[in-house]
Amino acid sequence: MKRILVWFRNDLRLHDNLTLSSACADADEVIAYYCFDQRFYKNSNLGFPRTGARRAQFILESLAELKDNLNQLNIPLVVHVGDTTEGINKLSKDYLIDALYSSKEFASEEVAIEDNLSRTDIKLKTFESNQLFNSAQLPFALYKLPKGFTSFRKKVESVIVPAKALPSPVQTKLKSAIESSLLPTLNDLGLQAESIDNRAALAPKGGESEGLNRLNYYLFQRQFISQYKETRNGLIGESYSSKFSFWLANGCLSPRQIFHEVKRYEEQYDSNESTYWIYFELLWREFFRLNALKKGAQFFQMSDNSWIDSDDKFETWMNAQTGNSFIDANMLELKLTGFMSNRGRQNVASFLINDLQSDWQKGAAWFESKLIDYDVYSNYGNWTYLAGSGNDPRGQRSFNINSQAERYDPNQDFVKLWLKS
Repeated sequence: MKRILVWFRNDLRLHDNLTLSSACADADEVIAYYCFDQRFYKNSNLGFPRTGARRAQFILESLAELKDNLNQLNIPLVVHVGDTTEGINKLSKDYLIDALYSSKEFASEEVAIEDNLSRTDIKLKTFESNQLFNSAQLPFALYKLPKGFTSFRKKVESVIVPAKALPSPVQTKLKSAIESSLLPTLNDLGLQAESIDNRAALAPKGGESEGLNRLNYYLFQRQFISQYKETRNGLIGESYSSKFSFWLANGCLSPRQIFHEVKRYEEQYDSNESTYWIYFELLWREFFRLNALKKGAQFFQMSDNSWIDSDDKFETWMNAQTGNSFIDANMLELKLTGFMSNRGRQNVASFLINDLQSDWQKGAAWFESKLIDYDVYSNYGNWTYLAGSGNDPRGQRSFNINSQAERYDPNQDFVKLWLKS
């Protein structure tokens, strides 16, 4: 009898999950594992939690649904709070695990955990489960990955079609005798619950079904996708952008599932610049992930500990007290909801870097703490891009904040929404 342990990470779903499907095909018995790793739940050097309460709550909701769905496949979900390597080692010894299957991650801290496991007796096999393309499909060697996004896009979009999304796996051969774990509480994670302000563009719930429902709603029920390119720079409401990022970042939605549903929409209705632009955004996500794979720890450009102390300018930015109404409205939205529009993110980042001349790494750390849709690759990829030190370096990319506010909030509706007395 072959028993495989599936280590869930940022792939909290059944659909299009190559790791889980492979384990179900290869094993007689499958056990699932998820760890709230303490390194991601401690406070940052700046004094706030690396993972904030709203993102943690979203993950807990996603795990609750995943646990129920796995039970339908005869797969128990073991959840652990602590150190990932220790938890996997214990399970491996207690239950005589033959192999450990996991989705492949490229961020340096996640890779370090894999390296720790590789030094044990556990047989680790990783799968590229969270990308549009397998890296082996690229029409160039990884070391030749273009520095600029446009060059990357032109090289891949005409020659690679993302593989079809995999269906959810079927039941395993044997029902495991192991019981699923109770999920921890926010308090167990050292966090206190935070509500989402009723002015939020969207108050998302975690889970695969919620992600798939949002995908269907945005594409087929309301057909908002047909105007996406025109509305994507909006600031107010749930329809100006797809909001897929909540579920995509936490692995409840597969990028390939999104791609092929967009293609299905185009076949049924119409294709235009807006439907293409969803794919365009997925390519940006792919570009940042591949850069992390290529560059390793250098992708994050973390300096020494010179930035660990806060400063007054950063504090005013973080607390929405800069005195610039457009910046403060965006920062207040983030603080009270766990979300900010893409237009807002670019402006507040530019303001921190160029106007306040504070270290961009502090801003990246604050986004990590507050964003429900935090994605390590996109976060650092975008911050270094705006700081002029990432891909396609051309010096710092500075926004004229007043001009941006006049263009995207001409009647100050967004500012009034968030800064009203």
